[in-house]
Amino acid sequence: MAYTLNHLKTLEAESIFILREVAAQFQRPAILFSGGKDSVLVTYLAKKAFYPSPIPFPLVHIDTGHNFEETLTYRDELVKVLGAKLIIGSVQDSIDQGRVAEEKGYNASRIRLQTTTLLDTIEANKFDACMGGARRDEEKARAKERFFSHRDEFGQWDPKNQRPELWNLFNGRMHQGENFRVFPISNWTELDVWQYLAMEKIPMPSLYFSHEREVFERDGMWLAASPHIPMKPSEKIEKKIVRFRTIGDITSTGATLSTATSLDDIIQEIAASRTTERGGRADDKRSETSMEDRKKEGYF
Repeated sequence: MAYTLNHLKTLEAESIFILREVAAQFQRPAILFSGGKDSVLVTYLAKKAFYPSPIPFPLVHIDTGHNFEETLTYRDELVKVLGAKLIIGSVQDSIDQGRVAEEKGYNASRIRLQTTTLLDTIEANKFDACMGGARRDEEKARAKERFFSHRDEFGQWDPKNQRPELWNLFNGRMHQGENFRVFPISNWTELDVWQYLAMEKIPMPSLYFSHEREVFERDGMWLAASPHIPMKPSEKIEKKIVRFRTIGDITSTGATLSTATSLDDIIQEIAASRTTERGGRADDKRSETSMEDRKKEGYF
């Protein structure tokens, strides 16, 4: 399928402009890289924005220790291909150092623990801007973000204290200790992302394509069978053909029953879907404001 959609080129130009603004306004920026499609897109846009020079930002991965092996394999291969610098912040190290306490029980997750590790990594490397792949269509808290999203000296986000962004003017001024989260693909939709990835023929993690996997059902979601997820006595492992619409910590990332094995298949599936990609994220279901609460604490 050929993609010649003009609006994708418009979105690309906007994102590249923002990436170059970050390089111009900040001293130590970085790309927050999860291995998911959105962070992959931001990374490839950065490659295009500064070609033929290498990407001028390190990739920062906050590793929960409960990642899919496929994600880590893809991450390491991408770093080699692009010649990028990789910085890993380890949640396990934060636990070992007593910085955070491991959750217990059937629904235990390390998602919330990432915040401390992220803030420590930002502080240790003195990053003044961290770029990520959040989009406004994903979730209501992310819809409140600006392109340049200010964080105070504690790394916290105040949605009521964000700067106006008129036309293409972005204000990156800050006081000592403050930093910014920057979202170059804020105006993209999930469908835009997949259409662009197909148009540019960008290789993607295998988790996004349908494959047979051992899963079990919990609260209406299919979760991957894993030593990191304790199962209840009533739950049973089944083999299903699934794929993942979003990639995160294995304890909170739900699978989708699907037969999509190509980018074109995914695009058709997303175009017909009435469920958002984060509908399969267990961490978003802890409360109505779970994402916003984490963002206020300093989460990405």
